[in-house]
Order: sequence, then structure tokens, then C-alpha cells
Amino acid sequence: MDLGLTGRTALITGASQGIGAASALGFAAEGCNLHLTARSADKLAALKAEITAAHDVEVTLHPLDLAEPGAAEGLAESVGLVDILVNNAGAIPGGDVFSVDEATWRAAWDLKVFGYINLCRAVYARMREVGRGVIVNDIGNAGERLDADYICGSTGNASLMAFTRALGGKSLTADGVRVVGVNPGPVDTERMPKLLRKRAKDWFGDETRWEELLDRYPLKRMAKVQEIVDAMLFLASDRSGYTSGTILTIDGGITSRNSIV
Repeated sequence: MDLGLTGRTALITGASQGIGAASALGFAAEGCNLHLTARSADKLAALKAEITAAHDVEVTLHPLDLAEPGAAEGLAESVGLVDILVNNAGAIPGGDVFSVDEATWRAAWDLKVFGYINLCRAVYARMREVGRGVIVNDIGNAGERLDADYICGSTGNASLMAFTRALGGKSLTADGVRVVGVNPGPVDTERMPKLLRKRAKDWFGDETRWEELLDRYPLKRMAKVQEIVDAMLFLASDRSGYTSGTILTIDGGITSRNSIV
């Protein structure tokens, strides 16, 4: 399927690893020029080399911390008008209401929750001026499958879900801008084993038993990164031009398992 993304420009945050790096490769393969940002300059440079070796696209790097005051606005000013924004930066730690202290909670939200909101506001303003653009927020199914042992993440993701739906519900008709989200469940990235090790330690007293937790998933596995990226590519394309204010859950059916037994 030709997604018609060739020649467009995408800004991707949290692009140095995981879903962010994979989405950069995916958009490059579709012919998009890229602005990539993350805190690790070295990882960004390595990713740029990989992309430019395989694809004839422009890649501009912006190593920075989006949790810093004014960072989102400065980044938006630096990149100018883009066709697509993929908000992906931020990994909220696991833990219950007692184990996640205030400093950790605020730091996690400064990057993911407020980082998404601030960059949306700055980039949306430029998209609105020309009457087009797409914002894709990578959120996470914990925002709808609420988890007391991941309370900081569940609460933050639920906030971003509300933000995405509220902004996207009006943006297309009012300004020609689409705002959508994806809610991945467990994805096979470097981050997931860390979360699962903590959960195994909490539940079993042994972090090495983390792979046993995979049996609880409907498909007995985590999602492949490419399964998430492919959905992002479609949502960002004109093939999905009638979609806004919508969040696509990609978790193998975890959120929909509401059996009482």
C-alpha cells in the first residue's frame, strides 16, 4: 500500500531507541525527511548514519531534554513547519502509590505528559497556520487498563488520552489538523524487561522469573516494534484522513479481557 508520505517531514521525539528509533526508520523508508530528538546525541548520530545509508532522505538531529523549561517551544522554533509530529519521548517508571515518590512522579510527567502537551501546542500552532498536519501521540494501554502497580504511568497515560481526544475532536474541522494516538501494550523493547523484572520481584520475590509474566498475555508474547510503527505510519498518512481524536489500542486484546473468572 502506497501511503503517500514521500517528501513529507516528520518530527519524532524519543528517537534514540525503542519505538522512537523504529518509527524514524519506518518514516524514512516511506520517504519522509526527519527531525529527530532525544537526550543521547551519540545514539541519534548512529541512527542518522543507519538511515542515510539506506534511504535518500534528510535527517536533522536535535539532541536535547524536552523536560527542560522552554525546550518544546525552542525545538518547534528550530524545526519550523513539519507535516507530522510523533510524540514518543518519556518512559514512566513502575511502582505503586507508595514506592513512586513525588520527585520521581514529577520528573516522569515533565518529560512525557507535559512534554507531549507542550510540543503539541507549539507544533499545532504552526500546522494551524497552513491548515494541515498530523500529530501522533504514542501513549500506552495503561491509560485504559488502569494498574495500581504502575500508577504513575496509568495516570499520566490517561491524561494524555484525554488530551488527545479533546484536541483531536475539534482540530480537523476547525484547523485541518489531525490529532491521533496509539496505545501499545507490552512491546519488545529494551524497556519492557526492566518493568517486568520489577513486577516479578514484587510478585514472586525473584526478578529472574520475569519471562513467566508473558504467559499472562493473550498471545504469550510482547508486540513487535514494527507492529506499532506500521500503525503509526497508517495513521499519519492520508489513507487515514478521516481519523482524528481517535486512539488505536495495540495490545493483543489485553485491554478487552474483562472476564469475571
